[in-house]
Amino acid sequence: MPRRNLNDLYAFVMVAREGSFTRAAARLGVTQSALSQTIRNLETQLDIRLLTRTTRSVSATAAGERLLRTLGFRFDEIEAELDALTELRDKPAGTVRITCVDDVLRTVLLPKLTPLLREYPDIAVEFDVNYGFRDIVADRFDAGVRLGESIDKDMIAVPIGPEMRMAAAASADYFDHHPPPRTPHDLTDHHCINLRFPTHGGFYVWEFEREGRALNVRVDGQVAFNSSPPIVDAALRGLGIAFLPEQEFYPHLENGRLLKVLEDWCPPFAGYHLYYPSRRQPSPAFSLVVDALRVRGPVDRHRPTRQ
Repeated sequence: MPRRNLNDLYAFVMVAREGSFTRAAARLGVTQSALSQTIRNLETQLDIRLLTRTTRSVSATAAGERLLRTLGFRFDEIEAELDALTELRDKPAGTVRITCVDDVLRTVLLPKLTPLLREYPDIAVEFDVNYGFRDIVADRFDAGVRLGESIDKDMIAVPIGPEMRMAAAASADYFDHHPPPRTPHDLTDHHCINLRFPTHGGFYVWEFEREGRALNVRVDGQVAFNSSPPIVDAALRGLGIAFLPEQEFYPHLENGRLLKVLEDWCPPFAGYHLYYPSRRQPSPAFSLVVDALRVRGPVDRHRPTRQ
C-alpha cells in the first residue's frame, strides 16, 4: 500500500477547519486552484468524498469528519512539539496567536508584551480582535482573553488585569437636555447606545446589580455598533448613554467630557483572564507570554494599565 502524502492530509485538515478553500489557501501559502486539485487527488486516492462543496461553503462529509478527528489533533501535537524544541535554542522563538477584544489589547496586552517582544525578537504574537466567543481549539488559537466569569470550566484561566466595573456614561450636553436616570428602569426613557454581539446577533442586555439584586434592562436608541470604540465616540457626541467597562471611558471621565450615572448599580467583578486548554508541553514562547501577562501583587482595582 503506497504511503500517503502528509502534505495532502494537512491540506485537507486546513480546508476542513477553515470551511473555505480561499482561507485555507491563504494560510498554506498556495493558490486556491492548486489546493482544490490537492484535495481532489486525495479523494481519488482514498476513493471517498471528504468534503461537500457549495458555492458558499465547504463542509466535511461523515468520512471527512472522521478523518479530521483522527488527524487534526496529531498535527497539532507535532506543531506543539516543534515549538517546544525552541527551548534548545539560545533564545525562544515562535508565534503565539491570541484572540481578544480591542480594549484589552490596547490597555493590557500591548503594554505588558512590548518589553517581552523587545527582549525576544524571535517571538511573534498574532492578535485576532473579535467580539464573538471564538472556539480557540477549533480556530487554532493558543489562547483567548475573556472576563473571568465567562470562561469555560475546562480551561486554564490566568488573571491578567485588575478587577473591573461597568459604567453608564453620557456627555454633559446630553444631560443638559435629559434628567440623569436614578434607577436602571429609567433607562427606558433615554437614548441609549447599543452593542450588537456578533456571536448571536442580538443586542447586549445591560446588566446591573445592587446589594445582591441583579437587574437586566433592554435599552433602545438611535445608534448601535458591534465594537466599543465607536460607542465611546457616540457618547462624546451626545447621542445617548453608553454602557461599557469603566476603563474604556478614560480619560473622558477624568476631564469631565463624560459623566457617570447609576454608579451604585455597578459593582466590581472579576477582570480579564487569559485562557487556554490544558497542554502537556507548552512552548517556551507561549510560557513567556503567559508569564509576562500574569497579574502579580496588589493592583489598582479599576485603573487600566497603559504604556
